Amino acid sequence: MEPENKTSVPEFILLGLSKEAELQPLLFGLFLSMYLVTFAGNLLIIVAIIRDSRLHTPMYFFLSNLSLTDICFTSTTVPKMLLNIQMQNKMITYEGCIMQMYFFMLFGALDYYLLTVMAYDRFVAICHPLHYTVIMNHKVCGLLLLLSWVLTLLDSLVHGLMVLRLSFCTELEIPHFFCELNQVVQLACSDTFLNYLVMYFATVLLGVISLIGILFSYIKIVSSILRISSAGGKYKAFSTCGSHLSVVCLFYGTGFGVYLSSAASQNSRASAIASVMYTVVTPMLNPFIYSLRNKDIKQALRKIFS
Repeated sequence: MEPENKTSVPEFILLGLSKEAELQPLLFGLFLSMYLVTFAGNLLIIVAIIRDSRLHTPMYFFLSNLSLTDICFTSTTVPKMLLNIQMQNKMITYEGCIMQMYFFMLFGALDYYLLTVMAYDRFVAICHPLHYTVIMNHKVCGLLLLLSWVLTLLDSLVHGLMVLRLSFCTELEIPHFFCELNQVVQLACSDTFLNYLVMYFATVLLGVISLIGILFSYIKIVSSILRISSAGGKYKAFSTCGSHLSVVCLFYGTGFGVYLSSAASQNSRASAIASVMYTVVTPMLNPFIYSLRNKDIKQALRKIFS
């Protein structure tokens, strides 16, 4: 195939989840429903935290940012997918594909960093309760949030610039419902060794380090909880981090599940279907996890509807 210079690439073709025409209305209704639930649920969490002064604590400050990130994360992929189904057009421009890929990586990575910061917050609250307000003051919370943004911005920018240097062939079909980094790089005709090297390096350096941070925090948390003598005290301590632990398991579980399914199977369409779990389903479930397991959030939500 003749390489086509990256400046002359007009558009990519997003093949989506299914080629069956009769399934398109079902997919449209399903994803529209999930997107609206995700948007409304996370927005309610943000409004509840802003309106209730009792929730103006570091834990809920980071939770509100996580909810905002989930809205943005889902909004980078689902609206374009819905538009393509509605218009019966699978095209996405080269510029649009690069932008979608950049923001998807940005908000996806930010989710993981915020979960790491929230794990550290729970570690300080349970292991150093007397110094919690001193350690997790407004300045520290702001710096942790800023650090998360800076790291994700740099990570996404590096990947985006690495893709811009590639030349693409005339075969520009992406077997996915959005422009996923690995799928886009696979379409390149130029040498992609450096792209894959950066991808693996970023995954190990940033993804694994964040996971180690979460595991370290929870090892310390469990150790502190086990030293509490009363059963009631243990339950109360664990209940403050139960929702966060559930979300962490959901995010990392679906993320690793998609990675393993992609590595074990050469079927890109199956990988695309599996990726729905962490791109759409997980952000949709987060508000339910926090509202069902958290008494303070429940009370704040009741105030909104009362």
